[in-house]
Amino acid sequence: MAHNANPSPSFTAESLSSAGHMRWIIVGLIFVSTCINYIDRTSISLLYPVFGAQINISVQQYSRVGAILLFAYTLSQSVSGRLYDKYGARAGFTVSIVVWCFAAMAHSLIIGFASFAACSFALGFGEAGNWPGAAKVIAEWFPQSERAIGMAIFNGGASMGGVLGPVIVGGLEQIVGWRATFLIIGASGFLWLIAWLHYYHPLATHPRVAPPEREYVLRDRSNASREKSPPLRILLAQRQTWGILLARFFVDPVWWLYMLWLPLYLTAARHFNIKQIAVFAWAPYLCAALGALFGGWLAGKLIRRGFTVNAARKIVIGSAAALMPFGILAARAGTAYHALIYIAIVLFGFQMWISNVQTLPSDFFSTAAVGTVAGMGGTAAGLSSLIFNLGTGWLVIHFGYAIVLTIAGVLSPIGAVLLFAFIGRIHHLNLVPPGDNAVV
Repeated sequence: MAHNANPSPSFTAESLSSAGHMRWIIVGLIFVSTCINYIDRTSISLLYPVFGAQINISVQQYSRVGAILLFAYTLSQSVSGRLYDKYGARAGFTVSIVVWCFAAMAHSLIIGFASFAACSFALGFGEAGNWPGAAKVIAEWFPQSERAIGMAIFNGGASMGGVLGPVIVGGLEQIVGWRATFLIIGASGFLWLIAWLHYYHPLATHPRVAPPEREYVLRDRSNASREKSPPLRILLAQRQTWGILLARFFVDPVWWLYMLWLPLYLTAARHFNIKQIAVFAWAPYLCAALGALFGGWLAGKLIRRGFTVNAARKIVIGSAAALMPFGILAARAGTAYHALIYIAIVLFGFQMWISNVQTLPSDFFSTAAVGTVAGMGGTAAGLSSLIFNLGTGWLVIHFGYAIVLTIAGVLSPIGAVLLFAFIGRIHHLNLVPPGDNAVV
């Protein structure tokens, strides 16, 4: 049975305004956790130009550490997604943030390649859980017409982490040095955990959710949308699952390229120092945050204006895919500032894209399966990003950055074509017959 594309007529503008706001508090917390996640992650690339020379970490070794982080991230995505579906987001986020915050803090103790690699492995393993966890929370807490904007707010945390990271990390490094900077930013996540445990409970049992808000969130869900998760073999037998996996496989390396390599690109190819990076490198990530919000807003606006979910998602995803090839122009830009403008367009498009692609598991599958499918998508994304990151190190050393930015520019159209070819019409799939108790 398909979801309804539009809100129930029983919900007027007045009733919507009084339905409650706990879902916005919850997604606000997810936004902050994602922001912390990215500040912790980008601190490595931001501080590497400082500590790399001090502890003798070469560019090739840095590339390998990035691949190790991505390997852990890839390994953890599917595991975390299944565990979030089984034990819930409250426990899942607690475990994830404890692991990644301790790992971020441990970077203050690195003395060479081996310790750097070990800490980055733990960081990637912990941070990965944020993504299937966030997808599951938004599927649980938002009706379909608001799900893309909820996903956009969450993804905006990644972009805002990119905006704040250069300012916070660069500023702290100038004051307290790189080791204390790792310690301080890693510890910040424990403050978030206190707020999470205070505010978050599942929608069905949350003590502070008013009945109108609960009814509003659940208004377009059939009983099928609350079924137990199908076994993995059933999920993997669906072409919609493979469409999501292929889209993440081809397009996510674009984001990871700029997340892991932008500070190094600005240093090596555009001759920026750490102060210049702190002043200018945030701008593309601000555009990414705007892209996330615009993509979520546009999808919701189209649905409310009568477009089907199928049409709205595909219009936004296709438009976003057309923006990411601007990275090819960045490779050939005459000045660093023109390159940053083109990179900003790429990241705007990517966040437009991902805010809607990450809603697809909840468009197709029950809420009990969203974490699993989102986690598998993250695994596909991590695997390709790992391969691309290793290749980036080799290509940069032998040919420079232009070839890398050009290759990244052609990935998004390929990903969009494969996604649309595999998923067909976007609609809810009832994979478990009524009364069938599938293994979670």
